[in-house]
This record gives sequence, C-alpha cells and structure tokens, in this order.
Amino acid sequence: MSEEEDPPEPGLGPMGFGILLGTTALYALYLGVPIASGGPYNMRFLTGPSTFVPIAGYLAIAIILAVWPPTSRWGAGLLIGLGIFTLLGGGICVGNLAQMGGLR
Repeated sequence: MSEEEDPPEPGLGPMGFGILLGTTALYALYLGVPIASGGPYNMRFLTGPSTFVPIAGYLAIAIILAVWPPTSRWGAGLLIGLGIFTLLGGGICVGNLAQMGGLR
C-alpha cells in the first residue's frame, strides 16, 4: 500500500452526506411542500413545466460541485441522491397507481 493513498474517511463522508442531504431535500420539496400547503389541489407552483425548475437547478449545482476537484465527492453524492430520488419516486408513483386501480 502506497503512502500517497488517503485512508477511507470514517462515518458518512462527503459522498454519503451528499446522498443523504440531496435525497432528503428533494423529497422535502416535492412531498413536504404540497402537504404543508394544504394538499395537491391548493398547490400551483409545482405544476406543469415549472415542476422541473428545481430539478434543473439541483442538477446544475450538483454537476458544478462534481467537476470541481475539492468538492467532487460531495457533488457525486448529490448526483447519486438525485438518482435515488428518481428511482424511489417512480416506485412510489407506480405503487399508488396500482392501489387506485390505474394499472390494469
């Protein structure tokens, strides 16, 4: 083992923290805000094309952090968090549709 290699960081580290923070922030925005504003029928700002504005901003910040060497692990964690948000969100959506009888 070479002396130049850094030992693994204990705990979450920057990548784990980015995953946790990114996934939590996206779910808080897309699930917490509609619930806090009185349900999906009272919410107008995350409908239509404006739904993708927060995702685009998040993605731009995550890519900038991922390509800048001092923050590359944190940015990679944010990108992984976006992937987890997308996969779990799709699973939740399909599960809700199946419960309502929308998938036959």
